Amino acid sequence: MLKGLGGLGDMAKMMKQAQEVQAKMAQMQDELDTITVEGVSGAGLVKATATAKGELKGLDIDPSIFNGDDKEVVEDLILAAIKDAQSKANERSQQEMAKITEGLGLPPGVNLPF
Repeated sequence: MLKGLGGLGDMAKMMKQAQEVQAKMAQMQDELDTITVEGVSGAGLVKATATAKGELKGLDIDPSIFNGDDKEVVEDLILAAIKDAQSKANERSQQEMAKITEGLGLPPGVNLPF
């Protein structure tokens, strides 16, 4: 189609590819809302569930840790579980992004969206 236009044909191909990536990224952002990860602390006594976007969706606390003297320990376990869930959410999000970008020939470590 754009054979006689030299580099413009390559530019058109790159623009089309960019539009495809943009559409895939939008779809992936929607999917990240449905993917869940679980962060755990205290050998499973506290579990935090989050979406792959990092939004906290649930918290499960084993009743055995509720002792008035251990308030700080319980708070630390809750924070640790939430941080673990957020870390896993970030990791999962990057894995999903890698699925989209692996066929683009981008150098390793390029973070999209920019």
